[in-house]
Amino acid sequence: MKDFLGRASYYLAFASAASILFSIAISQILLATALAFLLLSGHPLRFPPVRPPLAAFFLITLASLLSSPDPRAGIPQLRKFFVFAILLVLDTTIESLPQIRKLVYAWSAIALLSAMQSIVQFLHRRHEAASYEFLLDGRITGFASHWMTFGGEEMVVALMLASFLLFAERRPLKMAGWPVLGVLIAAIILGMTRCIFLLGLPAGLIYLLFRRRPVLLLAAIAVAATVAATAPRAIRQRAISTFRPHGEMDSNAHRALCRLVGWQMVKAHPWLGLGPEQVGKQFTRFIPPSVPRPLPRGWYGHLHNIYLQYAAERGVFGLLAILWLIGRAAFDFLRYLRLPKLNPHVKAILHGAIAVIVAVLAEGLFEYNLGDSEVLTMFLSVIACGYAAIRVSPRSQALIALQTPAAIQSLANFRR
Repeated sequence: MKDFLGRASYYLAFASAASILFSIAISQILLATALAFLLLSGHPLRFPPVRPPLAAFFLITLASLLSSPDPRAGIPQLRKFFVFAILLVLDTTIESLPQIRKLVYAWSAIALLSAMQSIVQFLHRRHEAASYEFLLDGRITGFASHWMTFGGEEMVVALMLASFLLFAERRPLKMAGWPVLGVLIAAIILGMTRCIFLLGLPAGLIYLLFRRRPVLLLAAIAVAATVAATAPRAIRQRAISTFRPHGEMDSNAHRALCRLVGWQMVKAHPWLGLGPEQVGKQFTRFIPPSVPRPLPRGWYGHLHNIYLQYAAERGVFGLLAILWLIGRAAFDFLRYLRLPKLNPHVKAILHGAIAVIVAVLAEGLFEYNLGDSEVLTMFLSVIACGYAAIRVSPRSQALIALQTPAAIQSLANFRR
């Protein structure tokens, strides 16, 4: 019975990580069931060595909530910590590299279907009206509920697939994989979300190409120039709007105001912030009198910047805690990649995870992407896969031998 529960918890965890691409409700139900089965199985639990920063982030969030003028309103942010359970169930149940590879394949297949639907959505919008404003107000979403969620999820999958194609896969699979990657990138570009197709995705791809072979960056520049020359006019306008916005139609002025107000919030409440879910509620209180009315068109529920959002909402220490968690994962992956003669699939998983981290941090300059449960689930799943790859790799003991005594015990948990 325990063996059955243990196997079932893996399949449920796998399904939870895969289904987040089309349904957050299904994903979280599967995650809860996987966690319950895992606990009932009596299987030794494993958690990636990011527990200290995660505990610090949780405690700071709790302190910020208790100091908030409206603690009840911030409770959803405490409930969102359930999403971090994906770290536990994936790292505990994954026992081999092929399991991670299959998850990347499942992500790629679902993301491909979502991308194909989004391209159909774009073509329908083009048929209805070809104006830039019309396309911008109703951007493509694929299987997601919002274009930001769609772009973030597709970006994560595209980078993981690209890493496998560059570092691990053999020719037959590459022949199928490159066209899939092309469709994913095309859908991301047609999504017209600038922080993703102009910043996050290129940053992650630049990292992968540089680590694979720096000369590939020249080929990438040529491809990018071709895409820019042949892209629909609306896409070119959207890229140019980064520097020459179409008045309030683009979000430049809106984002600038969010940065200004966010900085005012951080200065006024540097230690514990305003409290979870308070940024949107108190936004108007921090608008400087010199800002003209009416405000630029846009949504002011958050600050559209992960760094300012966490600092304004949970204080500077809250921001440092989440950056500690992300930085710890990136540091561990980079450190392991220094070992010679690594398994190609381990390389693909770890390089992909680092590319995702780079992309999310870059995109986060202009969007609160980790506040989206779907994108957060994907991000944490990738981190869990990275640590699981280290644990199941035969070279993990070699890595432990290279560490200081303080780090040995932490990394020894990979083999438990």
